[in-house]
Amino acid sequence: MTPSASKEIKRYNHLASEIDAAYHEMSLKLGMSDSAMIILYTICCCGDCCPLTEIRRSCGISKQTINSALRKLEAEHIVYLKPAGAKNKTVCLTEKGKALSGTTALKIIDAENQVFASWAEEDVEKHLELTERFLIDFRKKTELL
Repeated sequence: MTPSASKEIKRYNHLASEIDAAYHEMSLKLGMSDSAMIILYTICCCGDCCPLTEIRRSCGISKQTINSALRKLEAEHIVYLKPAGAKNKTVCLTEKGKALSGTTALKIIDAENQVFASWAEEDVEKHLELTERFLIDFRKKTELL
């Protein structure tokens, strides 16, 4: 017999899906695709430029989707790629990209910061601690498969 999901896992998965949906809704309201938004968001978290490897590592979307979104952002003069060594590239915001980020990705970052700022410091720390613990433990289980 196959194990069924506990009510806690069902709730956790529901909440994770709802959080993803909230980010999707924000992206749509700000006039961007999810993939373009996550790329701009990741760059903004790094500053005005971000190694392509960091974007691929932290976005959680396929390499092909990232490359397609980057090509579109380049064509729209939002980002440009510059060499960073023999094989690596850095993705940088153009002036147009910086302006766009100010009305899109930086608004999301500001909203996230406001949420955490409204929580007690110990609640923020506990939330992050438990989320990280779940991730570490889940990865250990993944290695056993």
